[in-house]
Amino acid sequence: MTIEYDLVIIGGSLVARYAAANASRLNARVALVEPNTQTQGQDAAIFHQSVMYLGRLIQQIRHAQHQGWYWQEKPTLRWQDLAQWTQAITEIIDENGVPSLSLPHLAASGVDVVLGQGAFVERLPSRPRSSTFNALSRHPLIVEVENRSLRSRTCLLAPPSQPIIPEIEGLASINYLTIDSLSQQSWEALPARLIIFGGEPRSIELAQVFNRLGSQVTLVVSSKRLLPYEDEEAIALLQAILEAEGISILTQTRITQTRQIGDHTWVQAGNQALEADALLLALGRQQALTAFNLESIGVKWHPRGIPVNQTLQTTNSRIYACGEALGGYPLFHLAQYEADLVLKNALLFASTQVDYRPIPIAIWTDPEFVRVGLTVSQARQHYGDKIFVLQQEFKTLLKAHIHGETIGFCKLIVRSNGEILGAHILGAGASEWIGTIALAIQKRMNIRAIAQLPFISPTFSEILRSIAYQWQQPSFIRRFWI
Repeated sequence: MTIEYDLVIIGGSLVARYAAANASRLNARVALVEPNTQTQGQDAAIFHQSVMYLGRLIQQIRHAQHQGWYWQEKPTLRWQDLAQWTQAITEIIDENGVPSLSLPHLAASGVDVVLGQGAFVERLPSRPRSSTFNALSRHPLIVEVENRSLRSRTCLLAPPSQPIIPEIEGLASINYLTIDSLSQQSWEALPARLIIFGGEPRSIELAQVFNRLGSQVTLVVSSKRLLPYEDEEAIALLQAILEAEGISILTQTRITQTRQIGDHTWVQAGNQALEADALLLALGRQQALTAFNLESIGVKWHPRGIPVNQTLQTTNSRIYACGEALGGYPLFHLAQYEADLVLKNALLFASTQVDYRPIPIAIWTDPEFVRVGLTVSQARQHYGDKIFVLQQEFKTLLKAHIHGETIGFCKLIVRSNGEILGAHILGAGASEWIGTIALAIQKRMNIRAIAQLPFISPTFSEILRSIAYQWQQPSFIRRFWI
């Protein structure tokens, strides 16, 4: 059976379009299967980032009073105007900002854009079951979309995810919110009392923003502490900041029952009965992959994500997956990295393995939390006691005092030979300069190279040079006395 495509992409997400565009640049024969003309997740992501910006902005306005600025009236937010503003941003991006990811542009660049719901079809010769994947390796993968059959050498799974909706007694009878539905609300005023259920990064980000915009926020998380897989010291400080701003955080707590009483929502959270004006579910994302008929071609999956190996192959070696399909944090730059690796392996016949060490992660609280590389515990597992932890506080920076953003610190984890293993930063603007450390980790650079960089002053990034000086100082003292 003739193979028509080098790669068929099961899309519906922004990273699927990104992968299609890059595959076309490699002169590959590529088809993109899109369930509809709107990229799911993009509008919600833009709206979320816009709301994060407003949360920082309102805090800056409040702090400006210490710098001589005064307002006679308290700023108010019109939620519908916010939605219109973010929609305008989306339209500008579609028209000008990212034209290469629009469907018309992809089609013009050579991508075969196929609209509809795709599903895999098993087309195998009569062979014993044990030889299924040998047969697959010599026959095309077939994806049926509407009345078309797309025959391809390889496939990439990059569908959108959907919010996790837990099984809670009475939940179906109330008007709960999800992260995806926030931009669709037509509130005249924000909920006076808001309960957020979930310990994911976005739930924490939204808890801070809604609190700053005037809602009384209760954050309910089932884990012992916020973000248990992140640096404990940084997250403990972040939690203290959130609680100091007025957010009530209930850890090791689950919501077991909900009920609508008039205009209010009643929630049973652990042994507490809470009343609120709105309930926001932010428990992460899950996959809905049943319609793709993955079992027929030997691809295993579960709602939390698709299992893959180090080259991002699924249990069918000719089918790859990336982005939200894998589970984990729904970060576009992370999905881009995975898509690039898939294209290299699927189209260029490479066997490159994923290396997440130099990929930074950001949580958009204020101050921001960013990290890259290993945690302290991970570094000790790999290198034992031959590591050093260097740390510097933001209050030592001139710019931090000028901006009134002195809370936070930068922590570097360094091997005894000076190689940088990881960084964990809670502080203003950290996402803008974490790339310096990411590059150092990727290239296995010595921390002395950071000390030699001419950082602009005053900037927040100067904290890296201060930490690098800490590393040099003991060596200098030893040399001096020797």
